[in-house]
This record gives sequence, structure tokens and C-alpha cells, in this order.
Amino acid sequence: MRRRRILSYLLVIWVAFLLAFPLTSAFASSKVYHIPIHNEVERGLHAFLERAFKEAEENDAEAIILDIHTPGGFVSAAGDIAMLMDATDIPKIAYINKDAHSAGAFLALHADEIYMVPNGTIGAAAVIDSAGNAADLKAHSAWVAQMEAAAESKKRKPKYARAMADASFDLPEFRAGEGNLLTLSASEAKKVGYSNGTVSNFQDLLKETQLNGSDIVPIEPTFAEKLARFITNPIIVPILLSIASLGLVVELYSPGFGVSGIMGLSALGLFFFGHMVAGLAGYETLLLFIVGLALVMAEFFVPGGIVGILGGVLILLSLILAGANMMQMIIAIFIALVVAIIGMVILMKFFGKKLHVLNKLVLMDATTTEEGYVSNVNRTELLGKVGTTITPLRPAGSMLFGNERIDVVSEGGYVDAEKHVEVIKVEGSRIVVRQTEKEMEE
Repeated sequence: MRRRRILSYLLVIWVAFLLAFPLTSAFASSKVYHIPIHNEVERGLHAFLERAFKEAEENDAEAIILDIHTPGGFVSAAGDIAMLMDATDIPKIAYINKDAHSAGAFLALHADEIYMVPNGTIGAAAVIDSAGNAADLKAHSAWVAQMEAAAESKKRKPKYARAMADASFDLPEFRAGEGNLLTLSASEAKKVGYSNGTVSNFQDLLKETQLNGSDIVPIEPTFAEKLARFITNPIIVPILLSIASLGLVVELYSPGFGVSGIMGLSALGLFFFGHMVAGLAGYETLLLFIVGLALVMAEFFVPGGIVGILGGVLILLSLILAGANMMQMIIAIFIALVVAIIGMVILMKFFGKKLHVLNKLVLMDATTTEEGYVSNVNRTELLGKVGTTITPLRPAGSMLFGNERIDVVSEGGYVDAEKHVEVIKVEGSRIVVRQTEKEMEE
């Protein structure tokens, strides 16, 4: 009887424990990560998605829903993001919440399932260069092959992916006759197997995919990630470097350290901050820049020029290594240097500015007469005075003026001793005399 009572107590305690602390595995709902892919596809987006995918994997997410609305972006960034998508085993659903064009279409094709809103579109995926022109044949061929491979990897017909990227591919039934790129509407995409269904909104998507009972985890980019996406944009990079170069150039023509110098250093700081957050630059790149800057500053104290040149090379190398694309960074640096040169010309030509920083390197003071400097005593008070030669002038010699013996030079030829001479010219230490019949002044 006593044993039964003890067992009853233990059972009550166990039930109470279960009610108070339910087993996580039994009661926890599955998680679905909702991740936006909006605006341009660039390197900053890759850093954000890398963080989001990592968090989804660590929390054993049931699925990842990519909310896509983008006009496209950069091929290199899209390729890296596609590799990121392929590397995770979590099912990926592309929710085209309006448009998935160019790089956006490429990313959608890497998803396991695609759903679109009624007015959504997918396609128009021709690759263009940084100037907005059609890419060369090599880049075009590679991009078309990548689009086809993305479609094939998810069991979709590759010809539609090709038509999205290659205007020479003829699909007149979808308004993609020769010379036009293919862009599919929601109904057309479903018809050709590029969409698994059309949904009105996100909640309909959850019902359609049977995820409406899951715990939705929205992931948004942090402020730092948003800033990094802006800073690493290939259009913003040359602007930022131009501001930095112009600010530092203006500072060279200004006494002390002021607003322009702070502006230049701030622009460089933003450049490295954005590229480090985006995962493009590491601390070693920043260290390389700091060492280069230190060597350039040391040039003001160490003569020779070698230290400054080495510092400049290290600074340029750090900027190039920090960028996503070496050629784009070289172009951006070239633009910044041109802006700096133009700024220097304007400051010197139109504003008459001088490099104040050279005051520490070059002796700027001149020993001019206006500044009160003379190399010797200028005896201009002797002009017109008459004295007597005490030695022959051949043509140099000496004359006596009062009790003062003065070295002189005759204007012409020989002048004998004990002759009267008049001072006719004084040029520093050179006193020129001429023989005269005038009497010597007392």
C-alpha cells in the first residue's frame, strides 16, 4: 500500500513536470525562413543571404522562402549567391512577388519551387556590361550556359532559360521572336513548368506549400548590411573614392587639418567598412592600407621619395584587393585620380593656392632685400663722392675716402695712384669709380 502511494506521488510529479516543461521535440513547430531579395543583386546582398542561410541551417529550418522582387544586378554576385543556394539542403522556394528579371530570374531558377503573384514576371536576363551595353561574346555565351544549367538542375526545360538570355533564340508564341528576350507572365511560366503555381499573397503561398502551420521567421538586413549594399555598388565606389581623393587634395592646399581632410578620410573609412561587412575585404586589406598611409606620411620626414612611392603602391593595392572585381576597382581608382588632378589644377590655376604641405619639405623663405636680407653692406651713400687712389687701379685697387680705405674698380682702364676718382656706381660690394678733375671733399 505504501509502495503504491509512493508510485502515485511520483506519477503526479512527472505529469506536472511535463506540463510545466513540455518536450521541445514534441511541441515545437517547424521554422520557415522568409528572406527578401529586393532591389539590385550585388555583393552586399550575398553577405546578407550568407548570414540568413547560416541561421536557417543552425535552426533546422523546414524551408527557405526567397521573396524576390528585383530588376537584376551583377552576374558575379548572382553566381556566388547561386552557389550559396546550391550548398544548402534546406528546400528553397522562390516567391516572385512581382518581378524576377535578369539575375533575379537566374536565382529563381536555382530554387526548388517557384510561385508567382498574378501580375508577376520572370525573364529578360541578357547580360550587359557596366556601361549598359551588351556584353562581349565570351561573357554572353557563359551567361546563357549558366541560365540553361540552372534550369536543367531543377528539371525545367532549358530552352526557355536560353530564350530569356539570348535574343537570337526564337520563341514567337511568347512574344520572344528573334531579337527579343523572353519574359514570362505568371500564367505562361506555369504553362511551361517555370512556376509551380500562382498565389495572391504570402499567406496563400504558405497554404499552397502546406507551410501555414509553421513558425515564420522573417529575416531583414541590418543597418550595417544595408549600408554595405549601398557602398559596394559599383556605381557608388568611384564616387566614394573621388570624394576621398578630392578631400585629401584640398587638404594639401590648406593649412592645418580641417573639414576637407575629415571628409576624405571618412569616405575611405566608409569604403573599407562597407567592403568588410560585405565580406570582400578583410583586416589584412585594411592593415595594408594603414601601412601604406603611414609610409606616405613618413615621406615628409625621410628624404628620397622611395618610402612615399612604396606607400602609394600599398594604398592602391589595398583598394584593388578590397573590391569585388579587379577591373572595376582599377577603373574606379583611375576616375578618382582624374578628379584629384582636376581639383589640383582648379585650386592652383583659378584660386592661386599653394601646397602648404611643402612648407615642411622645402625652405620657402628667401633672403631678399624686401625681407631685409643683404649679402653685404650696400654703400649707396658713396655715389657721387670723390676720393684719392692710394694704389694704381688695374682696374681694381684701393681709394681713400676721408680716413676710410675702400676697394674699388675703375670704370675704364688704368688709373695711377694719387689721382682723384668719383664713385659712379655701387653694386653690392662692387664700387665703380671714374677719374675726375673734381676736388676731394673734406
